[in-house]
Amino acid sequence: MARAFCIVGPTATGKSKLAADAAREIGAEIVSADAFQIYRGLDLLTAKPEPLILAKAPHHLIGTAPLSEEMNAEKYRRLASSVIENINSRGKLAIVVGGSGLYIKALTHGLAPVPESDSKLREKLNALSLTELQSQLCEFDPDTAEKIDPKNRRRIVRALEICLLSGKPASEVVAGLGESSRTESTILATGVFVFRHREELYQRINQRAKMMFNHGVIEEVRDAGVTSATASQMIGLREIRQLLAGKESLTQCITEIQQATRRYAKRQLTWFRRQTNFLPLNLSFLTHNEAVRWISLRILSESGTRDD
Repeated sequence: MARAFCIVGPTATGKSKLAADAAREIGAEIVSADAFQIYRGLDLLTAKPEPLILAKAPHHLIGTAPLSEEMNAEKYRRLASSVIENINSRGKLAIVVGGSGLYIKALTHGLAPVPESDSKLREKLNALSLTELQSQLCEFDPDTAEKIDPKNRRRIVRALEICLLSGKPASEVVAGLGESSRTESTILATGVFVFRHREELYQRINQRAKMMFNHGVIEEVRDAGVTSATASQMIGLREIRQLLAGKESLTQCITEIQQATRRYAKRQLTWFRRQTNFLPLNLSFLTHNEAVRWISLRILSESGTRDD
């Protein structure tokens, strides 16, 4: 079975640079597990690694899908599994890096089967307002409603669809299925969950949002073509389109993106603390080089490769 080492954690933690330097040190290759960096275009908005970082080691599944394409965890699982198997077949170590928790879980544990989408029901749900959808989900499945971003219409609709088609809360459908009923996991994975003190992380998030605008993210969004329902969930896309339409100010746009990103980071922290048994590593206590060395040694130790 294919093997990989995972570096997971919230956005703006510094995972990309950390992973690239570790990969360069031990001769590994990077496989992205980011639901939005997989798309071509909108490099600033999705905080894709800079060219200097990408040049440090081979990177996979970054900028490989058009913005018009729908993506999901199962599609990602198939793509990433194939890439990791290829890396392993060449005698290389694979490092999976990202903050999209469901994508990583799909890769390492498989996916619980859920009802297929129903076009007629989806049409009815899409006709409802976001407030109506939220109200219904709170009624059918308060646990799921609490976990989903209240502005993420696509995920709310899908959760409601599962509730209505199965006759059970979506959380129960997923949690109640045994491992034997899941799609087969394709890789054996160990890993590390990296994070920072909240104040430091939020400062990094706020600064990165400002830098996006300094480097031309408005023009990037203006020039973007048609985006799929999945791609349209990128943090900042709706806000910048509102700015371009003259519906909000630049200051308001930046503030909203910062707030949305901080909320996303908080959800990521909660997810990884609950969903993985990866070893936690607080980067606030380490220099970058110390973290790179620690992770490199960890990967080599767990892969059975001697560090000469």
